[in-house]
Amino acid sequence: MNACRVPCYRPAMELFLELGISLAIGLLIGIERGWQERTAPDGSRVAGIRTFGLLGLLGGLWALLGKELGPFLTGAAFLAVAAVLIVAHIADTRARGNVGITTLVAALITFALGALAVLGYGIVAAGGAVVTTTLLSLKPLLHGWLRKLEQQELQAALKLLVMTVVLLPVLPNHGYGPWAALNPFEIWWMVVLIAGISFCGYVAVRMLGVKRGILLTGLFGGLVSSTATTVHFARRAAQAVPVPLLAAGIVIACTTMFPRMLVEVAVVNPALVPAVAGPLLLMAAAGFLGALWFAYRSRGGQLEETVALRNPLDLRMALQFGLLLALIMVAAEAVQHLLGEHGIYLLATASGTVDVDAITLSLSRIARDSSADGTFAAAIVIAGLTNTVVKAGLASFLGGRKLAARVVPALLLVTAAGVIGLWWASGWRPW
Repeated sequence: MNACRVPCYRPAMELFLELGISLAIGLLIGIERGWQERTAPDGSRVAGIRTFGLLGLLGGLWALLGKELGPFLTGAAFLAVAAVLIVAHIADTRARGNVGITTLVAALITFALGALAVLGYGIVAAGGAVVTTTLLSLKPLLHGWLRKLEQQELQAALKLLVMTVVLLPVLPNHGYGPWAALNPFEIWWMVVLIAGISFCGYVAVRMLGVKRGILLTGLFGGLVSSTATTVHFARRAAQAVPVPLLAAGIVIACTTMFPRMLVEVAVVNPALVPAVAGPLLLMAAAGFLGALWFAYRSRGGQLEETVALRNPLDLRMALQFGLLLALIMVAAEAVQHLLGEHGIYLLATASGTVDVDAITLSLSRIARDSSADGTFAAAIVIAGLTNTVVKAGLASFLGGRKLAARVVPALLLVTAAGVIGLWWASGWRPW
């Protein structure tokens, strides 16, 4: 009988492949660590590309032995490697005064990922290596973000997180009030959803710097508040600032609303996505093409802008949106019971003049308990169309004729794309 027990379990080539993944994981992380410390003299680093490669392979080998002799062996090997690395780190700290433990932690992760690859989780291990390497390489960017983060922004985020983590699990998850329309758990969960989406755009705007290009400002500013971004750009256009670029910024800010609405529907009611995806994506395509056309017609003009946006994680803003959401939920149930689908369309039109997030979330939630998906999908798109028309009016009123001559046709084209999308997707008729 063959004395080599390991190949009896799996073919040798499979084992070599897994060990190769373990080695590759170590080399990948080692390349990043070696590049970060490339200016250090040879022999002065705790671990470089070769050491990390060997650590990944070592993790794979010990995992292989652990499958034969017991998993405790792999754990003991991890502790031994950790002890060696800690001793080396202490010596490095005494010699160079370097107290950072990033390389130490990265080395331990490398060993663990190398072991994971041999235990049958090669894809997970490889993905973990990529994420680890990316995170290590983002040190300058992440530290730059922290320097730009203000205390009140951090405090606002922490307050909302505390309220979410503490309050959300204990909130009642059933309806109250007329038609049982008010579900405290769902209302606050939707508030957190909107705050999170808006905060992504807010962070992008803050992290890009004090000044940034019109298109990026429109894109990320529109993710936070397309109305606020439109108003700002329109006022700048009234001051004789280059109009074509500002028109591009307004159109792209307004267009960002449609992918945002689609994400909201997908989170609250995935079954409704097929009914709204066509019109919303068609409007988004029309808007982005219009913005790119204006940017092209500006003939390479450059304009840097900053938009003053409120932190979407501000607790007062979150509570105000929660109140608006609750009112629209009750109104949506009321008009559905009293006026039918025509009432839903009227409510969507009225709500769209002020805000699209609340009506989108409310109708998506109600649609979960209704078979009339087409009605609610059409109403959501109507809210987006109404809001687009309102912002076209705002831009025209605040920005003057030159801006209106560009923005109004572009947003009307977006509106027409939405109507065509509704007609094509569901044969919708408003009468």
